[in-house]
Amino acid sequence: MRTIETDVIIIGGGATGAGTVRDLSLRGIRAVLVEKDDIAFGTTGRNHGLLHSGARYAVNDLESARECISENRILKKIAAHCIEDTGGLFVTLPEDERTYHDRLLEGCRQAGIKAEEISAREAFSIEPNLNRSIIRAIKVPDGTIDPFRLAASNVLDAVEHGALILTHTRVTGVIVEGTRVAGITCEKDPGELINIRGRLVINAAGVWGQHICSLAGIELTMYPSKGSMVIIDYRINGVVVNRCRKPSDGDIIVPGDTVSLIGTTSKKIDYDKIEYLNVDDDEIEVLLRDGEKLIPNLSRTRVLRAYCGVRPLVDTPGKQAGGRSISRGIVLIDHEERDGLEGLLTIAGGKLMTYRLMAEMASDMTCLKLGIKAECSTHKQPLPGSETKISPKKHIRAFTGIPESVVGSTLYRHGQRVRNILKKDKKNYRIICECEMVTEGEVEYALKNLNVKDIVDLRRRTRIGMGPCQGELCAYRAAGLFKELGPGNQSVKSSQLLRDFLEERWKGIKPVLWGDSLREAEFTYWIYQGLFGLGDIDFTKRHGPDEGGDR
Repeated sequence: MRTIETDVIIIGGGATGAGTVRDLSLRGIRAVLVEKDDIAFGTTGRNHGLLHSGARYAVNDLESARECISENRILKKIAAHCIEDTGGLFVTLPEDERTYHDRLLEGCRQAGIKAEEISAREAFSIEPNLNRSIIRAIKVPDGTIDPFRLAASNVLDAVEHGALILTHTRVTGVIVEGTRVAGITCEKDPGELINIRGRLVINAAGVWGQHICSLAGIELTMYPSKGSMVIIDYRINGVVVNRCRKPSDGDIIVPGDTVSLIGTTSKKIDYDKIEYLNVDDDEIEVLLRDGEKLIPNLSRTRVLRAYCGVRPLVDTPGKQAGGRSISRGIVLIDHEERDGLEGLLTIAGGKLMTYRLMAEMASDMTCLKLGIKAECSTHKQPLPGSETKISPKKHIRAFTGIPESVVGSTLYRHGQRVRNILKKDKKNYRIICECEMVTEGEVEYALKNLNVKDIVDLRRRTRIGMGPCQGELCAYRAAGLFKELGPGNQSVKSSQLLRDFLEERWKGIKPVLWGDSLREAEFTYWIYQGLFGLGDIDFTKRHGPDEGGDR
């Protein structure tokens, strides 16, 4: 068994875990992050990508509202390449409670959120596709943020400051010596056993944190609340559109890159179901029905896919079963103080918007426990890609000869790191994914620098396969590049990676198979089965070195 010695072990590669390993690394503290799948695999990668202004919480949760607007301002400075500052609207429909509008304005005033009441006519000029029946509107500083890009940038910065990242590595046990946690045992695909010892373990596993605590012999009760969303095949709105009413299902439409997302539901589920999530038909129905009330054009679109995540909420006795009544507040637990078990912290609750604040809180507590004097700098230190203000025109001029659309898309996803990606070699900027304008050079950069194991990981780094065709015309090209460029992947058959990726895409497509979506799925099946015969390949057989072999 391989043994690793470090100062701090972080369990969980979501935004909070990624932010924590970055924070600690910037403070000069040795850290190892362990994630059972890929970065942003769990709840972080299954939300609607809203850069909260905090207005949604201003009526009932002022503390969360204040946290959101504070982090909103910080992230716009340090993570500019992950953010689109679209702005947002809260709109009141004729059937909505009229007083909620005024309560929202007052809550925003108390929370320090710049909220401005505007006329319906002005709202239509900001978002032309709005329902013409709206009677009141409020303008707020909402935006959009790419959670995959955000988490990957935090991890990249941590690695560049000395951290070790172990993805696709499952925690199998917590090492407890007397009344102290001394480390963890884990298994890295495909079967390597690793023993990691450290002075402190931070449980940042989100809803899976309950399981991690059970491995240490202590109890932490999570409240699994499932939230489902649907993705529309093109961008039907330019700004975030919120329903101005008490939080409910289908009350927000978020523009994200080339598509729009409708969110979100809230359903309590049993803890043993968190690994086996499905979007229910009634959830899709209510999201589309209520989304159409905000933007009527929705009725003429194609639904690309449906997906869901689990909110990492810490259970509080006496709360209602719906899940919306539980605070999205941050929970930091010192298990020495609570359970008499030294060397273990849990950071949970919160939301994507407050990931950096949660990481700062966990890192401050770490320094206190370890007797280290080191200040947080993540609120002012830009993430890789946002080191300086991004100037699209300047960068497009610097890459004369490369199509502007390619430069713009790569710059949008990677910011200043575009200099490390694009070259004036035509092979480098050959298009692999037309929907998202992903180039061969960008794929190569991700494979060599961003801890990518398979095509599903690559999707989270580059958005390959996330556009209208859902990987139909780019997945096989990406599989070929893995065979050609992928470090450590020479022994993995590219067709196996391709099949795994298509199966993963199918999970989100299956719940919305009707109309054009069904026709598109049939076409994809014809390409990969009828033309390529992918389903006829026997992956259990051994192959020679030229064919890559299997796992």
